[in-house]
Amino acid sequence: VHKYLIQEVQAFREKNRSSPLFNHLSAVSESVPALGWVAMAPKPGPFVKEMQDAATFYTNRVLKDYKEKDKMHVEWVHAYVSIWTELQAYIKQHHTTGLSWSKTGPVASASGGAPSGGAPAPPPPGPPPPPMDLGKSSGGDSGATNRNALFASLNKGADITKGLKHVSDDQKTHKNPGLKAQGGPLPSGPKPFAARPTAAASPARTLPPVLELDGKKWKVENHEGAQNLVISDTELKQVVYAFKCNNSTLQVKGKINSITLDNCKKLGLVFDDVVGIVEVINCKDVKVQVMGKIPTISINKTDGCHVYLSKDSLSCEIISAKSSEMNVLVPNKDGEYTEIPVPEQFKTVWDGNKLVTTATEIAG
Repeated sequence: VHKYLIQEVQAFREKNRSSPLFNHLSAVSESVPALGWVAMAPKPGPFVKEMQDAATFYTNRVLKDYKEKDKMHVEWVHAYVSIWTELQAYIKQHHTTGLSWSKTGPVASASGGAPSGGAPAPPPPGPPPPPMDLGKSSGGDSGATNRNALFASLNKGADITKGLKHVSDDQKTHKNPGLKAQGGPLPSGPKPFAARPTAAASPARTLPPVLELDGKKWKVENHEGAQNLVISDTELKQVVYAFKCNNSTLQVKGKINSITLDNCKKLGLVFDDVVGIVEVINCKDVKVQVMGKIPTISINKTDGCHVYLSKDSLSCEIISAKSSEMNVLVPNKDGEYTEIPVPEQFKTVWDGNKLVTTATEIAG
């Protein structure tokens, strides 16, 4: 599958963020790069598994939203996931270390297509030429005479060097630089290949910033360097979705249902109360501060996330996956914060009945 077709699938998802099937589109968008497994030697199977795992976050959302509403969506998830599961089994059986070709299949025609059923097989190659007869000469008697002279010289052994002419120092170019000038400039070697001029990369398309209420969803998108983004007129049933907001700050006042940060970089979020969940997805270097209460914070595929808890939110559950550089800051009595890193390394053992996983510290 051409990479541009995969990009079209991903672009279609971005154009339909307000769709009620956005989680379905996201599951497909996150996993469709798996179709490029043919170029992922030597581990195409694990690559497909990684892409499937990337879609799991969204397929779980679909199951959660439609489990009690519409079984058709549940069946869709199972059918879609089975595509990648069966593809992994196929790769493991036939292309474990990369795309391989059959050694016993039909010979392709010169035009690149398979030969037709009625076409005769090409004739076998002719026999190799007979070995060269060194006793015969293509040059007549002169060739035989030259060969005999060569063998006679070789038979002299060490005495063969007696026929060499001695070269004095004044005839050596490295000891008599004047000889170089007399002989003219030395021929230059082949010139290195000149780099082909590359077409100037097209500038990334800049989308207009958005801060609006669309139904029950506050959409905060494409903000760059905005330090005073505020959502104040909120209701309990509303959600906030921030997408591609960089080097900005967002404050959410009041009590709302949930907040999601997606593909944001160096974004600071401050909010009062959330009754559901705050999700941080595909972000980098973000800070999240709760002023009131929050039951759950989810961090997924994020590098760098600081979570500032309030005194009323110390019982908050923090769930993380495929993330790094996460820190939780807990308030002290004097108003200062104690920074505690979230474990990133784990140890799993079999206790005889089940697997037991515990956090470990990096040795050394």
